[in-house]
Amino acid sequence: MLDLTDYIDHTLLKPTATVSDIKKLCSEAKEHRFKAVCVNGCHLALVAEELKGHPVKIAMVIGFPLGAMSTEAKVFEAKDAIAKGADEVDMVLNIGWLKSGFDDRVENEIAQIKKAIGNKVLKVILETCYLTEDEKRRACSLAVAASADFVKTSTGFGTGGATLEDVQLMKEVVGEKALIKASGGIRDRETALKYIKQGVSRIGTSSGPVLVKT
Repeated sequence: MLDLTDYIDHTLLKPTATVSDIKKLCSEAKEHRFKAVCVNGCHLALVAEELKGHPVKIAMVIGFPLGAMSTEAKVFEAKDAIAKGADEVDMVLNIGWLKSGFDDRVENEIAQIKKAIGNKVLKVILETCYLTEDEKRRACSLAVAASADFVKTSTGFGTGGATLEDVQLMKEVVGEKALIKASGGIRDRETALKYIKQGVSRIGTSSGPVLVKT
C-alpha cells in the first residue's frame, strides 16, 4: 500500500488560525511524519520552534492569496521566510500580469524570488480556477523558465481547487523540468491517490490525518 505521508504538505492558512491550531498542526505533522507543514508567515517562528529537531519541512506562503503584491514585497517576504526557518516557499504568481500578457514580468518575478531563496524549494501557485487553458500552459512554461521547483494548482481560496485535468495539463507542459503540487479540495485518501497516479509529488491539504488513516 502506498505511503501517503511523504506526499502531504499539512496545511493551515485560515486567517482565524490560533496558536493552539498551529501547535496541533505541527503535532499531527510530527506524529504522521508528513513531508511538510504549510503556514502563513506570522506563524513561522512558532512552527520553527515546534518542529525543531524533526525532519518535517516548513513551507511558508508568500504573496498570498491574491498574488497581486509588488515584486519587491514578495522578494522581501521570501527572504524573511528563509531567515526565520522556512525550507520551502509557496508563492502566488501575479494573475493579472499573466492575463495582461506581461509574461516577462511574471517570469522575472518568479526568477527574483528563486534567486532570493537560493537552494530552498520554490513552488509557484497558478490559481488554475481563474485561468484559461492557454494561460495555464504559459504559467507553467514561465515557472520552468524561471527555475521554479514546483508548479502548484491552487491557493484553496479561489473559486475552485485542484482538478485531475489541470494536473494532466501541467504535467504535459513541465515534463521532468518541475514537480507538481495539487492543492484545494483534496480531503480523502481515494482522491489523493488519483492525484499521485496522475503524477503529483505533493498534496496540499488540511485533511492529512484523515488521508493516512483511511
